[in-house]
Amino acid sequence: MSEVSQILDQIQQGQVAAAADLLPLVYAELRQLAGHRLRDERPGQTLQPTALVHEAYLRLVGEADIKWDGRSHFFAAAAEAMRRILIDNARRRQSLKRGGDLARRELAEDDLIIDLGDVDGLLDLDTALTKLATEEPELAKLVELRYFAGLSVEEAAKVLGVFGRTVKRNWAFARAWLGRELNHEVE
Repeated sequence: MSEVSQILDQIQQGQVAAAADLLPLVYAELRQLAGHRLRDERPGQTLQPTALVHEAYLRLVGEADIKWDGRSHFFAAAAEAMRRILIDNARRRQSLKRGGDLARRELAEDDLIIDLGDVDGLLDLDTALTKLATEEPELAKLVELRYFAGLSVEEAAKVLGVFGRTVKRNWAFARAWLGRELNHEVE
C-alpha cells in the first residue's frame, strides 16, 4: 500500500492531522495537473494553478463521507474537482450579476479588447459531458482525466486500471460523441 493510500485511510478514520501529511505528497502532481489544464485556457483566466490545486484539495479532504480506494481514486476525484471548479468559475464569469456576457477591457495605449476565453464553449462542454456521464460514465471519467486533468493516455490508463489501447479507443469514441453533441447544440 502506497504512503498516499495509507494517509487517505488515516483521514477516513478521522485523523485530522493526516490531511497535513497528505498535501506535501500529492501537491507536486496536483500542481502539474492544474498547470497543464490551465495552460489551455485563454488569456484573461484569473484562476491560477496554485489556487486550483488548493481549492480542489480542500474539497477532497473536506469531504468526510468519501471512501478512498487508494491513490488512483484520489487523483480521479481530484480531476473531477478541478473540472467542477473550472465550470463554477466559468459560470461566475458569465453570470449577469458580474457583467454577464460583457467583455472586460484592459486599459492600454491602443485600447485593445482582451478575449476572456470561450466561457460558453466550456459550459456547453460541461452540459455534453454531464449527458455523456449518464450514458457512458467510464467515457466521461476518461474525458475528465484527459481534458481537465491533462493526463496522458498512459497516465489515464493507469488511473482507470485499463490498457492504453482501451484508453485510445475510448478517447476517440468520446471525442467523436462530444463533437457530435456539441455540433448538434450549435445547429
